[in-house]
Amino acid sequence: MAEPMAVVGFDANAPLTPQQQPPQQLLLQQPPQALLERLKDYGQEDVFALWDELSHEERDLLVKDIESLDLSRVDRIIRCSLRSQGLPAAAIEPVPESCVSTLEERTLDERERWWKTGLKAISDGKLAVLLLSGGQGTRLGSSDPKGCFNIGLPSGKSLFQLQAERILRVQRLAAQAATDNSISSAPIHWYVMTSPFTDEATRNFFESQKYFGLEANQVTFFQQGTIPCISKDGRFVMETPYRVSKAPDGNGGVYAALRSSHLLEDMSARGIKYIDCYGVDNALVRVADPTFLGYFIDKGVSAAAKVVRKAYPQEKVGVFVRRGKGGPLTVVEYSELDPSLASAINQVTGRLRFCWSNVCLHMFTLDFLNQVANGLEKDSIYHLAEKKIPSIHGQTMGLKMEQFIFDAFPYAPSTALFEILREEEFAPVKNANGSNFDTPDSARLLVLRLHARWVVAAGGFLTHSVPLYATGVEVSPLCSYAGENLEAICRGRTFHAPCEISF
Repeated sequence: MAEPMAVVGFDANAPLTPQQQPPQQLLLQQPPQALLERLKDYGQEDVFALWDELSHEERDLLVKDIESLDLSRVDRIIRCSLRSQGLPAAAIEPVPESCVSTLEERTLDERERWWKTGLKAISDGKLAVLLLSGGQGTRLGSSDPKGCFNIGLPSGKSLFQLQAERILRVQRLAAQAATDNSISSAPIHWYVMTSPFTDEATRNFFESQKYFGLEANQVTFFQQGTIPCISKDGRFVMETPYRVSKAPDGNGGVYAALRSSHLLEDMSARGIKYIDCYGVDNALVRVADPTFLGYFIDKGVSAAAKVVRKAYPQEKVGVFVRRGKGGPLTVVEYSELDPSLASAINQVTGRLRFCWSNVCLHMFTLDFLNQVANGLEKDSIYHLAEKKIPSIHGQTMGLKMEQFIFDAFPYAPSTALFEILREEEFAPVKNANGSNFDTPDSARLLVLRLHARWVVAAGGFLTHSVPLYATGVEVSPLCSYAGENLEAICRGRTFHAPCEISF
């Protein structure tokens, strides 16, 4: 038998030559040419600057990261957003009085009519609820989705649970109204926008809590997008040598997300005509408010917002304004409002001229949401915020690009504002306890005090071992949505604060 032929100079431990490499490994010796050419077209070829220092696995991760980006769309957004900076904006004017339903002008007959109109539309299945819940509770000291947060109420309920139970209560009120007319009532569909950072945890939380009594098929989760962070000259910031630094695209990313996930078509298929849109971090939010919906339908507008009266000229809140002579209503951030305008008084009403604060409680028609989603995508203008961004050089100053929920309003042919009392409907949860404002403690007290007033108005009595201003009672949303129907539970009874009142 012939002896095997010896291979001269073969070293089993030596690296493979290019000819011996598997095709994929050979491919990644250099950046993929077609991808590199596309990046050059957009001035972003620097993402491959450290290619030679990367391992095979890291090169693969970098290529996949770049391929996951819609480069032409991102480039259009960067160019349009940078170009829009510094352009003169049209002068602002106060919101016309005719566009606002103020508390003092609202009659009891109007409120009752709006309530009934809203309940009828809800029982007909025409209302959906859209929750903006992409944020984590980082500023609250938690990495969980903000909606999972327990603000310390006697019940221990999370923000998600409070909102879900309010939906359940409105469903029952609508069903009762429909039963009086021998018509079946439809459930309210809840669209929950998460982010890549909160999606899995949010879904798991809802599942573990059995959807808080709602049917699983009436809740739809979808994710907002992310967008690359950029330097001031528009180049991508690299978080690592093989990953572009990205950030969520803002709560206004909801419009692009609804469009890309085909949920606008889903809403249409369900017969939905109106969408109640709100942020997760409001412990007093009246989800699916029949009165607000009835007002919206009555006015026949495309968009509406609940507003609270600005507390003082320097309060750090965005306000509604009219942009340009006869132009659309929109929101101007407090930092963009000249101090002299912020302090100006309307001599007729005695209010601040720019007094209607935006609190992220909105109502839209489905037709308008379609128009906004297409319009914002076409215009591609994002707000640029200078922030510290994680990069290969440590925390570096760069630009994050965001859209805001109120970016929709300039597209509206008609907008109406609906005044609410902040102590009844606005208890923001934004900062950790110990901060000066908008904490879980401050939100909890707002809930307890409001519900204590409901109980007393319904004929109940309270005892308390601490001053009443520092405590109160919690009324389960399953018992009452806005203080209604509490007499049978409360009249003549005494409750020791703090406690939860439920069935």
